[in-house]
Amino acid sequence: MNSVVEVFLVFLRLGLTAFGGPVAHIGYFHHEFVTRRRWLDEEAYGGLVGFSQFLPGPSSSQVAMGLGLMRARFAGLVAAWIGFTLPSAVLMALFAYAVAQKSDAASASWLHGLKIAAVAVVAQALWAMARTLTPDAPRRLLALATAMVALFLPSAMAQIAALAVGGLLGWALLKPGGAPAMPHITVSRRMAALALTLFFLLLFGLPVLAQWNHALAVTNAFYRSGALVFGGGHVVLPLLRQAVVVPGWIADAPFLAGYGAAQAMPGPLFSFAAYLGAALRDAPHGWAGAMLCLVAIYLPSLLLLIGAWPVWRAASGHPALRAALAGVNAAVVGLLLAAFCNPVWTGAIFSPADFLLALAAWMLLQFARAPSWAVVAGCALAAGLAGF
Repeated sequence: MNSVVEVFLVFLRLGLTAFGGPVAHIGYFHHEFVTRRRWLDEEAYGGLVGFSQFLPGPSSSQVAMGLGLMRARFAGLVAAWIGFTLPSAVLMALFAYAVAQKSDAASASWLHGLKIAAVAVVAQALWAMARTLTPDAPRRLLALATAMVALFLPSAMAQIAALAVGGLLGWALLKPGGAPAMPHITVSRRMAALALTLFFLLLFGLPVLAQWNHALAVTNAFYRSGALVFGGGHVVLPLLRQAVVVPGWIADAPFLAGYGAAQAMPGPLFSFAAYLGAALRDAPHGWAGAMLCLVAIYLPSLLLLIGAWPVWRAASGHPALRAALAGVNAAVVGLLLAAFCNPVWTGAIFSPADFLLALAAWMLLQFARAPSWAVVAGCALAAGLAGF
């Protein structure tokens, strides 16, 4: 099978089945590409996740694009993004109003089953990554300290600061490993410079061009939201509300309705941009608006991923910086642990039955090597039949 087609089909399936938000997505990717397909090892995957955490934009989508770039170069990057984003974007454009009008959607049994499945997926990824990335007492302590910071200071800047401190502590206290803990992704310096130049040209040029017509104003609003948000996911929602509700492009009620519908969708929450683009009062709207807003909000992530990778990759080749990356990887485990505790666990486990279903799902993933999509479907079906 052609590698680009392979990347597209794998991520299309993940885009249809990866419920639970960005942390759960990282768990799904780990199961698919580290455990099952062995595209890369634990340390390389941890390095890619750590890199994505430092960039603004949707971290799980950046991991997906990085995996596509690694597997099939730039065409693979685009294929991974389209495959992972397309299902939720289409669903948001078509069904957001219908989903949001159901007052019981957030408490539906099948949806609760999907949240329980996310607990099992994240637990399996956390277990596997912790064994490799925190093999000794100093890194375990660093991971626990990072988890405490993330739990008690739940902000994107606190998470970035924790990763930076993890890198400093790794540089000062840990022994560097024998090889860079990074995936084999090749980006030329010329291509990286071109991507960074385009990123900044659009960031500072679009506000000027936005005065010419409404389409450019919309492009500017969504591009800046994607370029300036750290933490991704829910963090981008206040920026988007400021961008589209305040100027009167969409009313507050349909904005909140779309946000409610997004919680029931698989794939990245940034697909909310497709809903907003389709619901704009003035042209571009409909399918054209959905496509424009979706591309605009993701374009900064694509450009930064390509532009920053050679610097990150070169840094990983120096012994002292490899030690720093080991600290960053340990901090990534801590962030995953914190997210597993809240909101993954607290948002899904409310009864002994919930716990037992999550435990069964985890055992299927961990010991039976069951495919994640089957576990997700089984949890939704079990919860729906039992009326959880």
